[in-house]
Amino acid sequence: MHLQDLCSRYNIRFKRQLGQNLMVDDNINRIMADAAKLTREDDVIEVGAGLGALTQYLHPAAKRVLAIEIDFAFMPCLEDRFGDVDNVVLFRGDILNHGVDKLAAEFLPGGTRYHMLSNLPYYITTPILFHFWESPLAIRQMVVMVQEEVAQRLTAAVNTPDYGMLAMAARYYGDVDIVRRVPRTCFRPQPRVDSCVVRLRARETPLYADIDRGFLMQLMRTAFGQRRKTLRNSLTKSGGFGAPRETVLEAFEATDIDPERRPQTVTLDEFARLAREIRSRLGT
Repeated sequence: MHLQDLCSRYNIRFKRQLGQNLMVDDNINRIMADAAKLTREDDVIEVGAGLGALTQYLHPAAKRVLAIEIDFAFMPCLEDRFGDVDNVVLFRGDILNHGVDKLAAEFLPGGTRYHMLSNLPYYITTPILFHFWESPLAIRQMVVMVQEEVAQRLTAAVNTPDYGMLAMAARYYGDVDIVRRVPRTCFRPQPRVDSCVVRLRARETPLYADIDRGFLMQLMRTAFGQRRKTLRNSLTKSGGFGAPRETVLEAFEATDIDPERRPQTVTLDEFARLAREIRSRLGT
């Protein structure tokens, strides 16, 4: 059944406050599923299943699919379409209120290869990406639909206007590429911006195994939280970072990183060196 027919049948009204849009070009969902190159060893966490437009292409290729949807209104359609499909589990809830590792343990137990696919709601794209990046669960790959602006920020090079925490975290996670640009005309209601399908593939060997991931992310988040300030000002005057001023200044000297630089000029390797020196001086 065509998605617009499903909307009529289940009396679906898309909610702008939840970032909901109907993709009228179903070929894009097929492209997303194909980009993931799923096998029968792969478990998929789908965020924002909606009417199941992407789900229908995921479950024939994957081992299991956990389809998560926040909106009650979509659940009757999802249950009718996939309730009897053996390898699809439906879960109604807000992904940001649940640990990714706990959901996988409960609904996809025993999995060894986890992927995330999603037509991400625009208004919470960044929080969801970081929710998965910072989860204890190892996610091998994410294939997501995002605003074109977010895609540019994810793939931005150092010392460019779009370079920031998103690009840094994406590089830390692995390799990023834009699979396809998706014009706004592919959606109803039509958004004000174009979109892109982005693929993020995790590194087989994590970077900086000797550095606490949470500490490094916190360091970078603090620096980019005030991107117009120098590293010295953002890292020594922020109450959220917590390292004593003298410790931070000593780390700058030890790494030979100029504290007067702005965060957008600093590479991931340089942030890692700085985190390593600060953490060693904290004795934790």
